[in-house]
Amino acid sequence: MTPTLAGITGFAALFLLLALRMPIGLAMMLVGAVGIAVLNSTTAALNIMGSFAFSYSAVFTLSVIPLFVLMGAFANVSGMGADMYRAAHAWVGHKRGGLAAATILACAGFAALSGSSIASAATMGKVALPEMERYRYSPKLATGSIAAGGTLGILIPPSTVLIVYALLTEQSVGRLFLAGVLPGLLLTALFVATVFIVSMMNPEAGPPGERVPMGERFKVLMNSGALIFVVIIVLGGIYAGIFTVTEAAAVGAFLTFMHALWSGKLNLPKFLEAILDTIKTTAMVFFILIGAHFFAPFLALTRIPVNLADAIGELAIPALAILAVIILVYIALGTFMEGFAMMVLTVPIVLPIITTLGYDPIWFGIIMVLVLEMGLISPPVGMNVFVVKGVAANVPLGQIYAGILPFWVAMGICVILLVAFPNIALFLPDTMLGR
Repeated sequence: MTPTLAGITGFAALFLLLALRMPIGLAMMLVGAVGIAVLNSTTAALNIMGSFAFSYSAVFTLSVIPLFVLMGAFANVSGMGADMYRAAHAWVGHKRGGLAAATILACAGFAALSGSSIASAATMGKVALPEMERYRYSPKLATGSIAAGGTLGILIPPSTVLIVYALLTEQSVGRLFLAGVLPGLLLTALFVATVFIVSMMNPEAGPPGERVPMGERFKVLMNSGALIFVVIIVLGGIYAGIFTVTEAAAVGAFLTFMHALWSGKLNLPKFLEAILDTIKTTAMVFFILIGAHFFAPFLALTRIPVNLADAIGELAIPALAILAVIILVYIALGTFMEGFAMMVLTVPIVLPIITTLGYDPIWFGIIMVLVLEMGLISPPVGMNVFVVKGVAANVPLGQIYAGILPFWVAMGICVILLVAFPNIALFLPDTMLGR
């Protein structure tokens, strides 16, 4: 069997296993091991299976994953997300569409601690949806703002997806985190603008709430000060070169733990629940990473990534056109493939093409995450849509998808702006201290 044919067969087998609901990490491990045995030797495959899982996992730098996940778990226990929503509610809730805008802003704030789109959508859904229902918001705008706002969890650092991308591409986690800050703020602003445009076109969709006195606004803002403080310490420490990313994760986890204790909301059952959630998420991410690193040597033996990069490099087509095709393919894949699976499967193939075209891998990582976000709210998979549906059981799935459409367009605009102005993503990483 030729290497190319083996690669095509491997991909076909992988997609079949995924269709049969085998976990992505296990599927990649199985296909990778069999592929290495076919193209190299059974001994090589067994050696990798016997030693790689432990040698890869027992690396100090990977401790950043459970530490950031634990930080988000303690932040969730202490109610930082609800505090952020109340603060945003107090400042913009009196405007038309203000409660939906407050949901977006709160999602952005909570995303800076949780690193998870699903956690952001679930937390804000429980907090914000009853309030929007009380003011008779359109179910489309209410659920759409929660689902879209939740996607900010994988863009605004710390992001588990960005960490995985960094490990797959051997890029700096710190630079990727900083690269996500300005695009995250830009997307937040586009989402808020979308809410106000929808409310202006249909005033009944987002009725104004009660105006909160200025003194009360500052009081509520102070209650969310802990979240702002932790974000500044973690990201500011990375930017200033005070902390490594792993140290910043440890500091963030400790600060959110202390806040949960101080708030009186952390008891033994909730502490154990936070630890268990951290273990589950960490195990899932590690399993995917190990699977990806089983699959990568097999892919290298097929020479498919190198041959594709060479072929594309020889085409008389502008680099921008090739990039546009890659982005459109990712958008199409996102409609039926889970984001993590899509990333770990395609990065080994796409990255050589991107570097051949002369694009920065850090910048492309942000583009990829934005496209993954679009997949999180695209039918028929749309993971965030199903999370919101679980909170808003009385809202038909079709209405949720209809409410998401304007935010999906806003994401597309954000991608176009990042392609046109790469420095939106690269400015902070290029100016960070200690890089």
